[in-house]
Amino acid sequence: MKLPNADQATVDESKVVEYLLSASHPEGQSKAAFFSMFGFRAQRWKTFARALLDHGNAGEVTEVSRSRYGTRYSVDGPIETPSGRKPRVRTVWIVDRERGAPCLVTAYPLRRRNARRT
Repeated sequence: MKLPNADQATVDESKVVEYLLSASHPEGQSKAAFFSMFGFRAQRWKTFARALLDHGNAGEVTEVSRSRYGTRYSVDGPIETPSGRKPRVRTVWIVDRERGAPCLVTAYPLRRRNARRT
């Protein structure tokens, strides 16, 4: 299954700059360390946002859950990086009931254990 309405997906600048690529964010710093190893930088946040959007569009949905905020979709697969390497990551998207377009919640590396399930 593919991410519904992936062509309408969005990635907020603040999600990338202040969380996923922030070395000072308490929960994002380990993600920032991982993604920076592959050449992603906060100064070029649009490059990372484009890679995340492409990942959501190309990868397969591996989990679906519903909440009062909407439906969450986990997408697993390789991500294109500035370094040319393609680490396997999971992106998590939420589709709220009103908009219908996926919005990025988070992204993180897949551990080998998780990667085998896909």
